[in-house]
Amino acid sequence: MFGERFFAARERLSGLIHAIRSLAAETQADAKDHLSAASLNNELLRPFTFIACGEINAGKSSLLNALCGQELCSTGFLPITDSVQRFRYGSTAADSSLAGIEEKIRPLRFLKDVVLIDAPGTNSVDQDLLERMAHEVLGADLLLCVFPVTNPWGAATWDFLTRFPAEVLDRSVLIIQQADQREPCDIKVILGHMADLSLKRLGRSLPVFALSAKLASEASRSSPKSAKLWQASGFPALLDFITHTICLSPTRSALLDTWRSHAAKALRLVEDHIDNQDREIKNHNRFIDGIEREIDQARLEFVARLPHHLTKVAEVFQTEAAGVSRLLHRRLRALPSFLRLFNGERCGQQMESAFIERLQQTIETVAEKDANAVAESCASHWQELGGRIHERMGTQLRSEKPIDEILAIARKRFVSRLSGAARESIGSLQVRSLLDKELRRRDLALRSFLIMTLVLLTIGASCGALGIPWLPAILCSLSGLFYAGGVAVAWITRRSITRDFRKRLLDTCGTFASALQTDYEDALRVLFQDYTASLGYLRTHLAREKLAIEPRLRRWQELFLTLKTIEQDLHR
Repeated sequence: MFGERFFAARERLSGLIHAIRSLAAETQADAKDHLSAASLNNELLRPFTFIACGEINAGKSSLLNALCGQELCSTGFLPITDSVQRFRYGSTAADSSLAGIEEKIRPLRFLKDVVLIDAPGTNSVDQDLLERMAHEVLGADLLLCVFPVTNPWGAATWDFLTRFPAEVLDRSVLIIQQADQREPCDIKVILGHMADLSLKRLGRSLPVFALSAKLASEASRSSPKSAKLWQASGFPALLDFITHTICLSPTRSALLDTWRSHAAKALRLVEDHIDNQDREIKNHNRFIDGIEREIDQARLEFVARLPHHLTKVAEVFQTEAAGVSRLLHRRLRALPSFLRLFNGERCGQQMESAFIERLQQTIETVAEKDANAVAESCASHWQELGGRIHERMGTQLRSEKPIDEILAIARKRFVSRLSGAARESIGSLQVRSLLDKELRRRDLALRSFLIMTLVLLTIGASCGALGIPWLPAILCSLSGLFYAGGVAVAWITRRSITRDFRKRLLDTCGTFASALQTDYEDALRVLFQDYTASLGYLRTHLAREKLAIEPRLRRWQELFLTLKTIEQDLHR
């Protein structure tokens, strides 16, 4: 095969260009101006066109068969080619004819790089067909003018050559076919005669090659290929000429370098787009960071309202403390106190539960109001944010769940957290434990007076039943005194316990407000975190974009190194 270096470089460059086009499409870089697919096929990948012309039975078809290494064209002693036959590559064999030109599609690898045209004999065609042949020659890369060794001075072929300008003759060679039928000394004479004739008829000496398509075909069919027959066929010299003069011509070399330049420009364009995408992702991350700072600033604004809310909570705390103290005062009356000694009611637990219930309702009301305000603020911010996101990032603002559902869940969690925090804060004040101690001491005292009253009353009743004079009256009087003493103790301790209980509640108001403030800030932080988490789609989107850039950058680096290797090979 001729031009292996050229075809290898072209194949590598073509593969590089396709890879750059693919990467450009991924990075949304418009490289069509540099690497147009149509221009690529029409220029860089355009196959060479070789035309074989000559008189009837000059050996044109045999020459083309030897060039491609297969029986492509029909051969025989009688004229077979009576029209222009163009052999092209195709995955499926097909034949068609139009205006005297027969198109023959063959699945032959050789035809991917070279289009072969087998012309009819120059001495056997009409003028119209001759004109069509001349038109094909004007666009050919190589014109093979074939002369039989028995008649190398055929006038029809020389006349055909004189029709063409100098640029066509620059791409023309003279072929002496069937050279195996003459001795080497005769071939040398014929070659000299052809050179002189070329100078006389064309004004220049065209390259002349003596070939034997028969020996070349025999060498190709032998296994392994016969190097001796191949050298004897004369084809190595022709292939070497095609390699250096046609494949590696300044025009083709400039074409490779031009497309290498196009590939380099497209690769730089892709690099710019990758860099721009990386900068854009960083800018978008900073943009989202700014949005999160906005959300945190909104949280701080709600936290700033807390002192006002805590003042209201303190007022409610004091009001409820007074109310619970009055309730305790009623519960500590003498008769209920004596009855509690029998039914085992826990007054301290009841007071704490009543206080928690009343205070919890207030806290929940405040929390519900704040949660609604926060949710409305976040919903309004979300609507406004959608337009900014679309304008800045070119994507839609969305979340895994509808934003209303996210905010509704966050609102419930906020109210529930503060309600639980209020209960825990009151429990941590230990007001109930101190109250229980005082109530236990009081109950112990009342129980003593009640027992003495009942004992004396029982003994007195027994003495009365036995008819003992005066003793029953004395004992009953004593029992009445003990009962009166119990009532007095109940009344005295009732006032002191109620007073102390209220004072302790009021003293713990500041501690409660401080604990509630911490829980309020935490609950508010969690609520805004839930809202901020709804922006997770944007972070995930940017993370995917960032991950996509890394392999693209590696591919760009590989393509850049490949381009540099091709550049070095082309300029060697």
